[in-house]
Amino acid sequence: MEDSKVAGNVRLVYIDPPFATRQVFRSGNGRTATISASDNDQIAYIDNLSGAEFLEFLRKRLILLRELLSQDGSIYVHIDSKMGHYVKVLMDEIFGKEHFINDITRIKCNPKNFVRKGYGNIKDIILFYSKTKHFVWNEPREEMTEEDVIRLFPKIDKDGRRYTTTPLHAPGETKNGITGQKWNGLFPPTGRHWRISPKELNNLEKAGLIEWSSTGNPRKKIFADEVLSKGKKIQDVWELKDPPYPSYPTEKNIELLNRIFLCFGV
Repeated sequence: MEDSKVAGNVRLVYIDPPFATRQVFRSGNGRTATISASDNDQIAYIDNLSGAEFLEFLRKRLILLRELLSQDGSIYVHIDSKMGHYVKVLMDEIFGKEHFINDITRIKCNPKNFVRKGYGNIKDIILFYSKTKHFVWNEPREEMTEEDVIRLFPKIDKDGRRYTTTPLHAPGETKNGITGQKWNGLFPPTGRHWRISPKELNNLEKAGLIEWSSTGNPRKKIFADEVLSKGKKIQDVWELKDPPYPSYPTEKNIELLNRIFLCFGV
């Protein structure tokens, strides 16, 4: 932390700490991860911390990592659902609740049929925080499938173009501003304001990009062929399963790391 080349200059952190499982992780023949012992297995690491001891172990490291982060930096902490809520409280304290960005659900495996009282566990979580509100962010998108297009753009116009509509007003009343003014004989609904100025609404209407709902509300048309090249916005549930034959215990899907790097612009 005293190295000026590092302290305050790290712009992205991803950590996959122990999950407080109280298990011994072994590697067999350098290929598979296991927690069962055999003559050929070697101990990879021992995850024997739990409770307050584990949280204190993690707290010290998170404080250090925060000091290492640059002002536009961010951190991803990969943890399981048993400890995730404790770790979130810890990160709220260290990074500030206002710098919490996402609780990402990661689908880690196929459904299991273990006999137990309770639902099967196929997920873990990634907690995403920034150091300040001015963090680096490149919005990730993924290619739309044909099923996506049909689902997201269910309407078809007279020319055969698929489209959907979105409201032209948003929550928040602005009585004295431009977006609170009357347009086309209508004020925005109570407690809401126009998303754009009345002048811009006129331009949309002239371009044929406004559709009126059955209840008399204007909605903007969005055509599939205009957004296909951009892809669809990635949400906070990631189906990026662990490798079936990991080369070391707790190895993660490389695409998971690539996605995080791409969000950061790496």
